[in-house]
Formats: sequence, C-alpha cells, structure tokens
Amino acid sequence: MNLIETSLDGVLIIEPKVFADSRGYFFESYNQALFEKHGLCYSFVQDNQSKSAFGTIRGLHFQRGEFAQTKLVRVLQGKVLDVVVDLRMGSPTLGQHLAVELSDENNRQLLIPRGFGHGFSVLSESAIFSYKCDNFYVPASEGTVRFDDPDLAIDWRIDQDKALLSDKDKNAPDFQTYCRTPAFHYTDKRGNT
Repeated sequence: MNLIETSLDGVLIIEPKVFADSRGYFFESYNQALFEKHGLCYSFVQDNQSKSAFGTIRGLHFQRGEFAQTKLVRVLQGKVLDVVVDLRMGSPTLGQHLAVELSDENNRQLLIPRGFGHGFSVLSESAIFSYKCDNFYVPASEGTVRFDDPDLAIDWRIDQDKALLSDKDKNAPDFQTYCRTPAFHYTDKRGNT
C-alpha cells in the first residue's frame, strides 16, 4: 500500500497494491496490521454504503464531541470528487479543503481523521460509495457546513442547477456560523492548542 500525504495534516490518500491478470484483479482494501505498521491505529466499528446518481452532492458532514469520526472512504462503482475541509479552530489550515477523485478505476481511498468536514459529488452516471467509521452514527451529534459556502470556494465539478441535494445540505449553516460554535479545536504534535 502506498500512503500519500496531503496538504491537510493527517488526511492521507491510500493506494492499495493491485494484483491484476487476465481474470481481473485482487487487492486488500483494508488490513489492520498493515495500517498499524504505518502508525494508523483505528478501531473501525461501522461500515456504511450509499448509491447516488450523477450530480448528487453530499456534505459537508461531521459528528461533534465524543461522537466525532475518523473515516476511511472509497468508491466501489463509478467516480466521485471527494472533499475534506479542515474544521479545527486554530489550525494553520482551518477552512482549507482538499479535493481528490476516487473511482473504481484508481481504487484510491482517503483517510479522514476527526476534525474535518467531509463530502463528495458524483461525477459518473451513478456511484456506490463505501466508508468505514471509528465511531457509531449518532443523529443528535450531526453537524453540517454549507457545501457552496463562498469562504470555502469548493469547485464540486457539478453545475449548481444540476446538483441533487438533501434538504439538510441545502439548509446547512455557513462556515462563519460554524466558526462561532466550532466542533473541533486544533492540537499540534506537542499537545498545544
């Protein structure tokens, strides 16, 4: 497995080692021992899967407090633009985002630690999206930030008039509202906030 560091501290692109031949291919999508060998020690407790049509935008989502989640995300079928936003107050990259294309062709995964908002847009006719979480889903702890917030300036690669959105995502608070009552605070490697 190949780990690629990104501009957001702790967010990693993971490329599995794929074994392909005339029959097709095989790869390990998750191996706990291999993750731990690289210092990635998570206890994933819930797997989720969604199917979405072209133009769907889901996000930006997170869970607050003790219910915050680390996610390991990937695409089983189709192609998405996966987006992560730093929501940690005091972070040198607060409000910055990373956008990575995940597909059933590149087999890339994205590791998203606690403290980040997450979303994706569907770029193919449809997409099946799968992710592991290290904490259970708790509806009362859900948080959202508006996907089209001008301060975040995310290009979802979907025309606004063609975007398919849930009511929750259409009515999500903007980034400045989030910053007034943040869910996360940045701690550096020495434990300073």
